[in-house]
Amino acid sequence: MSLFCALLIGQEASDIYLFDLDEQDSLISLSNPINISKSQGYDNQPSFTEDGMGVLFSSFRNGQADISKYFLDENYRVWITNTEANEFSPTYYPGKKKLFTCVRLNENGTQLLYKYAYKNKMPEIIIPDITVGYYLWFNEKIIISYVIGEIESLQVSNLKYKIRYPIQNNIGRSIQKIPSAASLGENLVSFISLEHEVPEIYSINPMTSDSKYITDALEGSQDLAWTKKGSMLMGKGNSIYKFDPDKDKDWTPVNIECDLPLDGISRIVISPNGKKIAVVVSE
Repeated sequence: MSLFCALLIGQEASDIYLFDLDEQDSLISLSNPINISKSQGYDNQPSFTEDGMGVLFSSFRNGQADISKYFLDENYRVWITNTEANEFSPTYYPGKKKLFTCVRLNENGTQLLYKYAYKNKMPEIIIPDITVGYYLWFNEKIIISYVIGEIESLQVSNLKYKIRYPIQNNIGRSIQKIPSAASLGENLVSFISLEHEVPEIYSINPMTSDSKYITDALEGSQDLAWTKKGSMLMGKGNSIYKFDPDKDKDWTPVNIECDLPLDGISRIVISPNGKKIAVVVSE
């Protein structure tokens, strides 16, 4: 059974909240929460548009997953897909304002990465032949994917030269670009390794496969995001914790100014300008 087949059977109800993010030196605080999903059931896997003015996410209606978009300035959401397939993990297509990408679970059971146009054009397969669970656009020609198989692997797909190669096995679902502010090096990606009893966070150069240990992952957490100034954030329970590879020895909680009963924090994503953060919580 594929990752998203399992999700369709046992999806948990979730909401997405948008916060203002303030990062001053080593202090991080979240404030002014807004529920941007505003619906019953599964709302998950948010990502910001390239200009930071919208949030794409997967949402269930009538028993299946379609893609929604929330507009920050106008404070409203719209549905942008309505197909017989189930769509997950949406994100913008780099350099193409009229396109976005998502993982599509087709009626025949295939699960592939597609590109979609916002205006009623047929979606097209980007990477054939591999079952993509999650992915990251490294640049306009290179995609780094969490590939589902007997062992989950991290694979690089070069669209320009039409080549694909694995760079790591037994990984977690969170794949993120590392900002240069983290002082770990240029053109690096982070991933969570499941090779040891305690999950560990590594950096990796997708061109050379050179990897380096950063720190242990926050216990019980699968998802991380990098702030503009180079700290990692991970959620657990009703809290979000931060770790700065340059300064910190352990995970410490960030300040969340919120009276809402947030719990079950999982996926988090930060806007391109670093001033907004979308947080998935249990409904």
